[in-house]
Amino acid sequence: MEKQKYELEFLVNTSPKILFNFLTTPSGLSDWFSDDVNIRNDIYTFIWEGEETKAKLITKKKDEYVKYQWIDEDENPEDEGCYFDFRIRVDSLTNETALIVTDYSEADEMDSAEKLWESQISELKHILGL
Repeated sequence: MEKQKYELEFLVNTSPKILFNFLTTPSGLSDWFSDDVNIRNDIYTFIWEGEETKAKLITKKKDEYVKYQWIDEDENPEDEGCYFDFRIRVDSLTNETALIVTDYSEADEMDSAEKLWESQISELKHILGL
C-alpha cells in the first residue's frame, strides 16, 4: 500500500535555537520523541520500549529544519515514505514559532499517525514548559 504525505503544524512558542536542539540532539530527542537515542556517523538509533529503529540524517539547516530518512531493509530507500522532517517557522508579524512536521502514512493509519504526532508534540511542549 502506498504511503501518503501529510503535514501537521504546531505552535511551539520557544526560540528556534532551543527547539532545534530538541529536534537534532540525542538528549533533546530522548526527552520527547523516543525512550533513548544514539548517534553514530549521522545514523540515529531511536529506541522505543526496547525496540530499535534507525534513521539517517539527510539534511539540516541550523535553527530552521532537519530531515531524516528511515532505514528499513524492507523498503526502497528512494521511496518517499521513508522520510520525515521538522521545519521551524517564525511568523514575522506575531513572532510566534511554529513547528511543521512532514511525515508519511498509509491511508488507513493516517488518524493514528496524526494522533501519535499530537501526543509527541504535546510531550515536547510539556518539557519546554509551554
